[in-house]
Amino acid sequence: MQAATYDIEARHPGWPARLGPLRVRGGVVALRPIRLRDAGDWSRIRLRDQSHIERWEPSAPGPWQDRNSFWSWPPQWLGLRGLARRGQCLPFVITVDGEFAGQITVGNVIRASLRSAWIGYWVSSTVVSGGVATAAVALLVDHALTSGGLHRIEATVRPENEPSIRVLTKAGFRQEGLFQRYLEVAGDWRDHLCFAITAEETGPGLVHRLVQQGRAEHV
Repeated sequence: MQAATYDIEARHPGWPARLGPLRVRGGVVALRPIRLRDAGDWSRIRLRDQSHIERWEPSAPGPWQDRNSFWSWPPQWLGLRGLARRGQCLPFVITVDGEFAGQITVGNVIRASLRSAWIGYWVSSTVVSGGVATAAVALLVDHALTSGGLHRIEATVRPENEPSIRVLTKAGFRQEGLFQRYLEVAGDWRDHLCFAITAEETGPGLVHRLVQQGRAEHV
């Protein structure tokens, strides 16, 4: 039994897990694994917040209403869970005061000598500017660089997306450069800034840094 458990953990270190909670201005933030019954909350928020989310996300075929309907969640959940079980991503739901408030994922996990991945996130319009996204990023980066066995996390963001840039810089990421015409977003190929952080740069951890700065507190 012990050998089997070790083998499973070795295939997908760091997932599933529950992270937090942290208290910020916007409420008590925690991360938990995605689940099938998130369909209703996920669809309701994304349909309501189309104008808030769509302008920053990569383009995809089909109308927004179809891609974010209740019935589009099960195949997405199944795909993400499959990648997580193969150790290729760490997909989580962001909760605020126990309620679904967004998603955050460490994806494209490459191990061996690189041990690198990207991080992406979105949050409900009702919790923007409350420190929620920054707390979620700090929680997951600390986890990915320790229990997740990674060394480097990067994030790409359009230069116009000032709120997301503030999230990354407050969390401790540094800007590395500009990717020209990197992703198709809102019908055109958009430049993206690349931000990154490595395990050596986190010190006692990004959560510890937020707490020390007075931006968050443990619950």
